[in-house]
Amino acid sequence: QVQLVETGGGLVQAGGSLRLSCAASGSIFSISAMAWFRQCTGKQRELVASITGGGTTNYADSVKGRFTISRDNAKNTVYLRMNSLKPEDTAVYYCNVGVLAPLYRAYWGQGTQVTVSS
Repeated sequence: QVQLVETGGGLVQAGGSLRLSCAASGSIFSISAMAWFRQCTGKQRELVASITGGGTTNYADSVKGRFTISRDNAKNTVYLRMNSLKPEDTAVYYCNVGVLAPLYRAYWGQGTQVTVSS
């Protein structure tokens, strides 16, 4: 059994910063790709950023230059540093982690609300 726990969401003014964390625990052999998605009310869930096991990152155009994804393999944790936040970044943010335990499966975090006020 694998659990993902997200922390770090909240309310922030436009231009502010937040850092999200997502820690995986349980019977984990290894972790491959890790990613952050977000879902705005009434819209489909969209990819925000991803990072491979080798550290290669990818970002949605809307967050390039403002958000940074990183990972700590020793802690099985992925982070999302969000700077220069805009009201349109308001959404529920979900982490998604590929885990080999022992079979491969992608797990979702419970979601954390990020609200950016104008």
